[in-house]
Amino acid sequence: MRTLVCFPFAGSGASFFRSWAHALRDEFRVLPIQLPGRENRLGEEPYLDVSQAINSLQPEIDRLAGDGGEIFAFGHSLGAVLAYEFALRLRDLSPGCQRLFVSGSPGPSRLRAGRATGLNDGDFLDQVRSFAGYSHPALDDPEMRELLLPMIRADVEMHENYRASAGAILDIPVTCVRGREDDLVSREDVAAWQGATNVPIEIVEVSGGHMYVAEDPGQLFGLFMSSALAA
Repeated sequence: MRTLVCFPFAGSGASFFRSWAHALRDEFRVLPIQLPGRENRLGEEPYLDVSQAINSLQPEIDRLAGDGGEIFAFGHSLGAVLAYEFALRLRDLSPGCQRLFVSGSPGPSRLRAGRATGLNDGDFLDQVRSFAGYSHPALDDPEMRELLLPMIRADVEMHENYRASAGAILDIPVTCVRGREDDLVSREDVAAWQGATNVPIEIVEVSGGHMYVAEDPGQLFGLFMSSALAA
């Protein structure tokens, strides 16, 4: 059975991918990654560093490699760099990662021009809304906002402080997905993923803005299916 390992965007959790498991059940076992600080791990301290997050997944990485099945990885925005680092960890293991899907993210060598880390709560949330063009309805509730803000701050800091390791190059296909109306990530930003793999990348543009993945994720499913059949 093929496994699609899914990494959340900033502020989200494993439940985001619940509907994906049903939609893709004929071709994939969907394995959503749950980071601390959210949902059933709400009481745990969230990570501030991508390497720390991937290090915590080493038992899962070893188990997946030992299963011998085909492994694919997907991530959107913050999830894209987590998925990339996950694929790097599998690089020297068999069978490794078959294909990486990155969405709404510049190549790992490119740094985001604007930052939200360090701003006061109001300015921070305004900046995050500006980046994403989207705000979770829960943030409109003062009690929920107070509960979720530390996790969102940690996710944003983890993403903004991420730096790819020198020589961190994959040898697998990378499919790069971008919303056509995305004002945060340009096609040029996406093209920079070519520096992360020795194999020519595939760039796919879909309907929507930066958070198309929350509004119409079904656009991705055909990509996953066709890549699985071609693997």
